[in-house]
Amino acid sequence: MELSKILESKTKIRFQDCDPFNHLNNAAYFNYLINAREDQILANYNLDVYNHGKETGRSWVVGSHQIAYLKPATLMETVTIESQLINYGNKNLLVEVRMFDETKTELKAVMWSSFVYFNLLTLSSDKHPEDLLTLFENVVLPVKQTTFEERTQSLRFQKV
Repeated sequence: MELSKILESKTKIRFQDCDPFNHLNNAAYFNYLINAREDQILANYNLDVYNHGKETGRSWVVGSHQIAYLKPATLMETVTIESQLINYGNKNLLVEVRMFDETKTELKAVMWSSFVYFNLLTLSSDKHPEDLLTLFENVVLPVKQTTFEERTQSLRFQKV
């Protein structure tokens, strides 16, 4: 069975995550996007990052986030979140996550997150084991743009 390279899920924007204008608070985007990615890789790849950490003593830590807010997500709106692995190495991952309106006609935000594979016992970066590298090889879907700014510009004008 071929694994999906672009993962998708829907979620509803909740009151406690909104600002006084009923827009999703800028900081809350990170939670929605990262939580969606975690749920998606569990559902699609059977990869539970928390179990993996408990069983192996290794997990991923965030190296950096880059995010562009393009259109507001609003209170009680259902949004569609897509994610994909766009690059990986022996110790790192680069993931793109996009938030759209429910029908995917309006792009609301795009984020690149870099993750470092981390040994919780030695408190240092570590190499991905072969089984994870094989998974990454099967699901990686690179984008042609090499910088976040180029990618964001490209997505802004792309017909969804």
